[in-house]
Amino acid sequence: MQISSCRIKQALVVKIEGELDHHTADAVRERLDSMLEDPSIKYMIFDLSQLKFMDSSGIGVFIGRYKVVSQRGGAVSVVYVTPQINKVLEVSGLYRIIRKYDSIEEALSAVGGCDE
Repeated sequence: MQISSCRIKQALVVKIEGELDHHTADAVRERLDSMLEDPSIKYMIFDLSQLKFMDSSGIGVFIGRYKVVSQRGGAVSVVYVTPQINKVLEVSGLYRIIRKYDSIEEALSAVGGCDE
């Protein structure tokens, strides 16, 4: 499991690689929560292009981060979702609270992160 991130204005773009399951969820949750200690982050965009597997523990990770940023008036988005992960997100109902975009640029544009 690898996590990399970059900050673009009020958005945090997070790339998750590997598997997000009960073995890795706690470490991912802790890492994301430490990033979210900065109260100016209102948007999280997850790049899931290299996420190979996700179970219900991973769903919990997304829901928890959604709660934090939504309290700040922000939103959580996912981009580059593979067909397998897309199925998990659809079946779980996460798309009711998390938006899916085709690219990081599209997600940033939707939240105003690309405006100069």
